[in-house]
Amino acid sequence: EVQLVESGGGLVQAGGSLRLSCAASGFSFSAYNMRWVRQAPGKALEWIATIGDYSDFTDYADSVKGRFTVSRDNNVNMLYLQLNSLKTEDTAMYYCTNGGKWNDYEPRGQGTQVTVSS
Repeated sequence: EVQLVESGGGLVQAGGSLRLSCAASGFSFSAYNMRWVRQAPGKALEWIATIGDYSDFTDYADSVKGRFTVSRDNNVNMLYLQLNSLKTEDTAMYYCTNGGKWNDYEPRGQGTQVTVSS
């Protein structure tokens, strides 16, 4: 069974930083590109970052490019997202997934809440 457990969210002031983590199990982690997505209240799910299976490439949404960095450690089946220069519009529930746009980014974990205050 695929399990994805996100952590590291919290309340931070605008301009601050957070590091999100995602613990993955139940599948061959190193065989999958991994993604982070987020959902703000009342808004659609938004893809924000992808990393290749062996970190061979990364890709970011324009809304986070230059501020967020995705990374992974295949030795411990962990995915990370470093969030810098946070803005109030980054407030959302953040999820990791081994899915993609073709399956609505499923499966996802329970998410970790990021709240950015002004």
